[in-house]
Formats: sequence, C-alpha cells, structure tokens
Amino acid sequence: MMIAAYLIGSIPFGVLVGRLRGFDPRMVGSGNIGMTNVARVGGLSAAVLTFVGDVFKGALPVAAARALGFVPSQLAWTALAAFLGSICSIFLRFRGGKGVSAALGVWVMLSPFALLFAMAAFAIALVSSRIMSLASIVAALVIPIAVAAVGGPRPYLVLAIVISGLVLLRHSENIRRLLRGAEPRVGERRRTEGAVPNR
Repeated sequence: MMIAAYLIGSIPFGVLVGRLRGFDPRMVGSGNIGMTNVARVGGLSAAVLTFVGDVFKGALPVAAARALGFVPSQLAWTALAAFLGSICSIFLRFRGGKGVSAALGVWVMLSPFALLFAMAAFAIALVSSRIMSLASIVAALVIPIAVAAVGGPRPYLVLAIVISGLVLLRHSENIRRLLRGAEPRVGERRRTEGAVPNR
C-alpha cells in the first residue's frame, strides 16, 4: 500500500495541468509545480485544477487505507508515503512541489478538526500579509499543535511533526526571502527573471 500511496502522491498535477495549458511550471516563475506558481502563468482555473489534484493525491491513499481497515500507525505511514511522493516525485526525477496541498489532503482524512485550526491560522496569515508562503509556513507550524490539542492517536502527532518539518524545509528559500523582505505578495509578479530548480 505504501508503494501505491507513493506513486499516487508522485503524480505531478501542476505539470500535467501546465501541459494542457501550453506551459511548464518548472520553467517559469519559481520553478515550483504547485498551485501558487501555476497560478502566476496559467491563471485561476489552472491553479484550482492543480490544487484539487494535489489535495486528491494526499487524501485518496489515506481513504483507501482506512477502507481496508488499517490501524492509525499504518494510516500514518501511508500518508507519509503519499506526502513524500508529492515532494520527491519518481516521475520528476525525485523533484516535486512543497507538499502543502498534499498535506491538506492527508489531514482532511486523518484529523479534520486539527485541520480547521491550521486553516484558520492560514487564512489569518494570508489576509494580514497577502503572502502565500508565509500563510503555508504558519499552517505548518500550527498543525502539530492542533493535532496534539484534539487528542488524536500518537502516530498522527509524529506524522504531523515530520510533515511540518519537511514543509518548512521545502520553504527554506521562501523563508530567506521573507527575512529579506523580498517575498512576493499575492497578485505581485516575482522580482527575478526566469525559473529556478524545483524546491
């Protein structure tokens, strides 16, 4: 099941949507294949399709594992495999996105109440700053606390810590730009030309 979860998580929806729209998100903007970078070139509809696909690939393996009667520790491993696929896709030579949308899909299935707290923090950060990466970072910091607060199974808390740590690691360049005051806000174009390797 973990192999199947990893393969599903590896599906690069941002690249697939980009090809349908005539562009490759790896070659534009930040070079990332996630919703935010897809939106910069493909617009809202392309971003929505990418977002839905990425959430789906996080949620589907967990839903399937739950239907098969997996216990919490097995569900956590399945979720981690799907998440790892999203950030280290076998179809992209082990590159990928930042895993935020896939993580959202995971927590929709495993701990929706904890997810509500994280989404509230995300919304507050996004509205107040208009910086998508900052909102994602805030949500990543909140989700382990929220999972602990709702009293979920211990494997879910360990999973939350691991996934959040990886999300923060994938946002390392964004964090550096935030510290320099150079991170673009929603609706702004990036200040640098060309693309950088997927992060």
